[in-house]
Amino acid sequence: MHLQVTVPVPADPTTAGAMLADPVYVRAKVLASGAEVLHVDVAPAEDGAFTVTTRRALPTDQIPPNVRTFVGSTLEVRQAEAWEPAAADGTRTGTVAVEIAGAPVRLTGTVALTAADGGSAITYDGELKANVPLFGSAVEQAAAKAVRAALEAEAGVAREYVAGTSQG
Repeated sequence: MHLQVTVPVPADPTTAGAMLADPVYVRAKVLASGAEVLHVDVAPAEDGAFTVTTRRALPTDQIPPNVRTFVGSTLEVRQAEAWEPAAADGTRTGTVAVEIAGAPVRLTGTVALTAADGGSAITYDGELKANVPLFGSAVEQAAAKAVRAALEAEAGVAREYVAGTSQG
């Protein structure tokens, strides 16, 4: 199942890139997804690239009961974003992978930080696959809804982060 989510950021790409590499921001976006933070790691490279790795525990109350039997009461979601060094204008590209521990569900794709009207946009674009016999489509749809909600929650966190850093 193809999944694309664009998150608006009210800041230029250079500022947005710094935000993406800030562990305070990363922790806040995980919390905004309704999850418990299990792990946050931001690993910068000398060339300006960086990798963000998170693990979160999400409740499964939004997942249909017939699918919940496959995943339990919480999902441990692991997400890794590998961002390339910024271009001269601050834009960046990278890769993203999201896995649900204990469930055969995986999202792989690309992520891009681009200039957009009044600021920037972060676009996640990938394929979500669930290898579950008979229920694969239902699991993919439920997982896509959860992933989309988590990524869309990031927009509010980005607005708050930018507002807070511009006052400081």
